[in-house]
Amino acid sequence: QNMLEELLIHKPDDPIQFMINHLKQNNDDAPRICVLGPPASGKTTVAMWLCKQLNAIRISQETLLFKETLERTKEAKAYKEREEKIPNALWANLIQERLSNVDCIKQGWILEGFPENKEQAWMLQSSGIFPRHVVALYAPDTVLIERNTGKRLDPLTEEVYHTTFDWPSDPLVQQRLVKPEDLSEHEVSKKLMEYHRNFPGIFQIYQKVLKSINADQPSMDVLSQVLTYAQTRHRSAAPFTPRILFCGPPGSGKSLQAALIAQKYRLVNICCGQLLKEAVAEKTKLGELIKPYIDNGYPVPDNLVMKILAKCLNTLDCMTSGWVLHGFPRDAEQAEQLQKSHFSPN
Repeated sequence: QNMLEELLIHKPDDPIQFMINHLKQNNDDAPRICVLGPPASGKTTVAMWLCKQLNAIRISQETLLFKETLERTKEAKAYKEREEKIPNALWANLIQERLSNVDCIKQGWILEGFPENKEQAWMLQSSGIFPRHVVALYAPDTVLIERNTGKRLDPLTEEVYHTTFDWPSDPLVQQRLVKPEDLSEHEVSKKLMEYHRNFPGIFQIYQKVLKSINADQPSMDVLSQVLTYAQTRHRSAAPFTPRILFCGPPGSGKSLQAALIAQKYRLVNICCGQLLKEAVAEKTKLGELIKPYIDNGYPVPDNLVMKILAKCLNTLDCMTSGWVLHGFPRDAEQAEQLQKSHFSPN
């Protein structure tokens, strides 16, 4: 799916060679994440933590302007020195150039604070930059204004702390902390208004991959929720035949849940115990083989159970509609047999 997306975006003259090169990169699972949020919502903390957890490359305004030697960095710095707003097109070009580097391609990237508005989002898309996950942090404006005044920065690690909400326990780190060039309360309010004005446009573009997370809670809770979302896979639109397995101890409700799922999604409901009894009742060859075990209350050998199960799962309705199975496997050996067969659940 990812390769098809790349083909449609880049439209290469030699698609075969393009696909070969894509497969060599082996980066389909590399993270592509945007971390958005208003000022003081914790974007930097979240982005840096994600980079450590996912071994990805963090990209922010600061890294693009002061840590990279990109073709158009000087041009962007000139705007900054004149205290002028850097054009959206220039930001998009800087991001595109940075993301085309080998480390971003191989390891994936965390884009912090980008895109800032709908125009930037469109420009990134037209350049073939599509995040797989977009995290939007939010908190009440009063909380964000209060956070901004207590923000402290570790110049060595660039990690952000707070005098009230997130003070480091290490005395050495405490000594290193400096107060960053804070925005005044008026400037923060202005930035918040700008963010609230621009966010609906960004949401419109990324709504299928965007998750809003409340930043007004303990930092570890925020980070945990962000990481959980960043590690989820979005459902593919490709045709899909469900092969569902229900496990659980006796009396846990497997049969009922399987019946409800089968009814709702029009799947074949397969109870392994019932299947064995039906084989005996129908007097099939396999049924005759397992009849002595059933009559005497002995467990049916796994190889015979798998043969009866395979015959059922090979029927046309199971192959086309999908199935939900319960009552098998009952142990690790049976699970391994099911996994080795071409009937493994998905």
